[in-house]
Amino acid sequence: MELNDYVRPICIGKVKIENNVFLAPMAGVTDDVFRRICKEQGAGLVYSEMISAKGMHYNNARTYDLLEITEGTRPAAVQIFGSEPEIIGEICEKLNEIESVDIIDINMGCPAPKIVKNGEGSALTLKPGLAGEIINRAVRSSKKPVTVKFRRGFFNGQENAVEIALAAEENGASAVCVHGRYREQFYSGKSDRDIIRKVKECVKIPVIGNGDIVDGKSALKMFEYTGCDAIAIGRGAEGNPWIFSEIVRGEKNTREKEKIKAMIIKHMDMLVNLKGENTGVKEMRKHIAWYIKGMPGAAGIRNDVFKMTGKNEIVEYIKAI
Repeated sequence: MELNDYVRPICIGKVKIENNVFLAPMAGVTDDVFRRICKEQGAGLVYSEMISAKGMHYNNARTYDLLEITEGTRPAAVQIFGSEPEIIGEICEKLNEIESVDIIDINMGCPAPKIVKNGEGSALTLKPGLAGEIINRAVRSSKKPVTVKFRRGFFNGQENAVEIALAAEENGASAVCVHGRYREQFYSGKSDRDIIRKVKECVKIPVIGNGDIVDGKSALKMFEYTGCDAIAIGRGAEGNPWIFSEIVRGEKNTREKEKIKAMIIKHMDMLVNLKGENTGVKEMRKHIAWYIKGMPGAAGIRNDVFKMTGKNEIVEYIKAI
């Protein structure tokens, strides 16, 4: 089968999604601007950055800023994290009132030390009973589909993704997303597709495969080998939103300098319009580093850009390279 044979519409709960190629949630990356760009390129579903349930509980303004969803990017999922079932349930009730939120995703995969230290993210896979309780409470509180994202396991060699997937299904989750690395790997080594295949064989709800999808070829391998119902692309989209048009529309993903430069300028304009020049420029620097990766002289360009503080200065510099 060809890649286009696998790209198809999908439903998560009652939410109809145009295609099964998703932008995965990434803290500090998948803001409203990047979601809009990836949606334009063909992403079927986009996820918010990881949002603290406790931050929403305490009405933290910055936390609520992460919830902004542009109408043109729907359907959209909001990813929340936390370790207290009561607070997760409360936040799901709050999200019921936000019409632009179509799906609620619970993060049980983040490997960041500060998250794990609090018993959140991937630390929840060490407590399947608590994980199941959190999912159950979320599902009972939410009027929207609830999904769960997790990893192969916490410790290297101690695989428990199937156990977590079964707990998610038993407690009413509408889908699961599996990343094929252990928490201890962070993002090193290779993502294992076997565990995604095992999860797919054990549950009836949709399974979303995640990890090391960087182009059409790796997307096809994920679909073929695992039998997953959808794929979620994270780091493979950094500096490369065209990965979605490549997979969804079959467009050739050529990285011409002029195309990259035009996207950098567009991305910069959108970020500054949303967040102001100071914040927009600071956040855009990392995106520029990703966009120019592999370009001749990339190291020098990156060093120059990271010293610049004004939008116009960076735009004129990018036009001239």
